[in-house]
Amino acid sequence: MYQRTTSPTEPTPTAGRRRFTRKALIAASALGVVTALLAPVRAGAAPAPAAPTAATPLAANGQLSVCGRQLCNASGQAVALNGMSTHGTQWYAQCVTDGSLNALATDWRADVLRVSTYVQEGGYETDPAGFTARAQKFIDAAHARGMYAVIDWHMLTPGDPNANLARAKTFFTAMAKKYKDHPGVLYEIANEPSGVSWSAIKSYSEQIIPVIRAQDPDAVVLVGTRAWSSFGVSEGSNESEVVNNPVRASNIMYTFHFYAASHREAYLSALDRASDKLPVFVTEFGTQNYAGEGANDFTMSQRYLDLMKRKKISWTNWNYSDDHRSGAVFKTGTCNGSNWTGTGVLKEAGVWIRERIRQ
Repeated sequence: MYQRTTSPTEPTPTAGRRRFTRKALIAASALGVVTALLAPVRAGAAPAPAAPTAATPLAANGQLSVCGRQLCNASGQAVALNGMSTHGTQWYAQCVTDGSLNALATDWRADVLRVSTYVQEGGYETDPAGFTARAQKFIDAAHARGMYAVIDWHMLTPGDPNANLARAKTFFTAMAKKYKDHPGVLYEIANEPSGVSWSAIKSYSEQIIPVIRAQDPDAVVLVGTRAWSSFGVSEGSNESEVVNNPVRASNIMYTFHFYAASHREAYLSALDRASDKLPVFVTEFGTQNYAGEGANDFTMSQRYLDLMKRKKISWTNWNYSDDHRSGAVFKTGTCNGSNWTGTGVLKEAGVWIRERIRQ
């Protein structure tokens, strides 16, 4: 939730039909029985698993959209995606491999991978072209395995997303150009705004969304909320500021983040109230404290998951790495090896989250 300390315009009807057809074909190609996986993410990675006998999440659901307060599939049915978020790819790229993504797709049975590109902290600003290419590699690999991908612009410090507005425009232009015909992406445009007003976040969003829409008018955009994406709760506010002054755009959802050991009744209630009035996607949560550290509170975590299941709220858990903190699902050192499946390689939180995704 809070900062992680570092470790090592509409298309013409014709164009719209053409885009839908191509996106539908791409989604169909994610059906495991008719496609092979992309080339390995890393040389020497584990071989591709046997083709599954059922449609992948991407093939089964196709192009997503926001209908009312829900995330809906191409048939207009409400869906809830469950999956994992990477850690910062400047630190833990070695945890996003052919083998680890095979495990996430087939052993964990995840629907979605959130690819977190940090802006600062040794991330995107140091090598824009390199980190754009890295994110695209991981997104392509998720798609090859029939999973959706959340393109996470992981701005954190500074907390005002407008500080990185020019960089964000460059990044999302590149991403939307590449994925404009692909049904498998959602664009998360500001990870955790903090120390900044909702009006400033709204202004930023209303400048970035048109950049994406110019290339990709169909995809869902995820908008960060105030106070580390808590609908303002962490800075003494609540969801009313968004409800009363929503972003002027369609096909968007608002993000909410929580860490169960720190964020108790006030946060759970805010999520419940907000999701009654707004489309919400929980793009990050943990079972530990707000730093992703310390003891797991599975009881409080289950209360959140029960609420999200009942209301069909999608979520991704933080994080799919072997960081030493308790919030990383793999035991330290796992990412240096080749074994990713089962529970033996997982920390306590990993075992618990894997089981919830498999359910």
